Amino acid sequence: MVPRYSRPEMTAIWTPEARFRIWFEIEAHATDALAELGVVPKDAAEALWAWWRTDPAIDVPAIDAIEAVTKHDVIAFLTWVADNVGDQARFMHQGMTSSDVLDTCLAVQLARAADILLTDLDALLAVLKRRAIEHKMTPTIGRSHGIHAEPVTFGLKLAQAYAEFARCRARLVAARADIATCAISGAVGTFANIDPSVEEHVAAKLGLTVEPVSTQVIPRDRHAMFFATLGVIASSIERLATEVRHLQRTEVLEAEEYFSPGQKGSSAMPHKRNPVLTENLTGLARMVRGYVTPALENVALWHERDISHSSVERYIGPDATITLDFALARLTGVIDKLLVYPERMDKNLNKMGGLVHSQRVLLALTQAGVSREDSYRLVQRNAMKVWESDGQLSLLDLLKADPEVTAALSPAQLEEKFDLGYHLKHVDTIFARVFG
Repeated sequence: MVPRYSRPEMTAIWTPEARFRIWFEIEAHATDALAELGVVPKDAAEALWAWWRTDPAIDVPAIDAIEAVTKHDVIAFLTWVADNVGDQARFMHQGMTSSDVLDTCLAVQLARAADILLTDLDALLAVLKRRAIEHKMTPTIGRSHGIHAEPVTFGLKLAQAYAEFARCRARLVAARADIATCAISGAVGTFANIDPSVEEHVAAKLGLTVEPVSTQVIPRDRHAMFFATLGVIASSIERLATEVRHLQRTEVLEAEEYFSPGQKGSSAMPHKRNPVLTENLTGLARMVRGYVTPALENVALWHERDISHSSVERYIGPDATITLDFALARLTGVIDKLLVYPERMDKNLNKMGGLVHSQRVLLALTQAGVSREDSYRLVQRNAMKVWESDGQLSLLDLLKADPEVTAALSPAQLEEKFDLGYHLKHVDTIFARVFG
């Protein structure tokens, strides 16, 4: 976790204090259930909660000092609680194993992190929708392979991003449900020393579902899916960030990041206005995706359990969620304040002498009885003259002067094929599909 790319609410989930508080709740709820079953005295559970209601400070250095001796984090925590609660604390952890605490806690943390990320996505979706509607009919050039293709609108670009992030949100909802499972099943997951009803009680108290089969650990395919989903969201962030970066290039300059008063773009060149935020987002997306492969490799544990996954998750749990939270918030700010230049879009759209209308002429020639091969040849030979003139020549003028073309299409018919509105006639349909 790098403070530069962190926000407080998400970071708070992963502090030692937060982790130990979740551990206590798991242990205390389990003790409650054990007391109801008559396995432990009821006053043991009451003693735990009575101490907890005093809102004790979590003494992380003290727990760490115990762990330095025990070399076991859960035992160190239980020892520290016992030192504070007294004799009744001996009834904690009855029939449980460390993974019951660790895995259930991680499920709580990841579910809470997912809730923050879903809120982040909602904020991004709201901004994308607002800006898409604002520029619904702002014409711009569509590009394939980075080359001018046919007209689109800037609103369509943002509507596409909205639809993509809406899919990301749906995936994260599913991943959250998948990860939010509780395992209180004891050694090797057989419930030999703890009743399954304890697991059901703890799960209900923590807002989780029970893990159908926990082989002492919650199966890591759940975690792999969760982090893979975060990786896909990161890739969608990079896709939109890359679009902004390209649009901000000096030769294009159809949109750019907001440049605040007093901001400096370069230590050497005072004129620079660089797309630093979206470049940053590209880098952060790489980091989030980098955590996917370790999560996938965690799936294959030995037999009923090993702890090769543990060190990995101590890294990727906090880092992936904190980084993605920051990235989503940053992208929301970029789109919210994005400077859009319709005049430059119009200039670029018309830069290449009408080449963007070539397909309409091709299709019109075929409908007029010219073979597709000949139609393509006729349009392309004129289009290449415009291309080589860097748009100084007009495709429409050249076509009107081409006797093979005018033998099939009149000047008036050709002019009709250069109508920009033709390309935008279904924008409303697409917006209705995206936004309802």
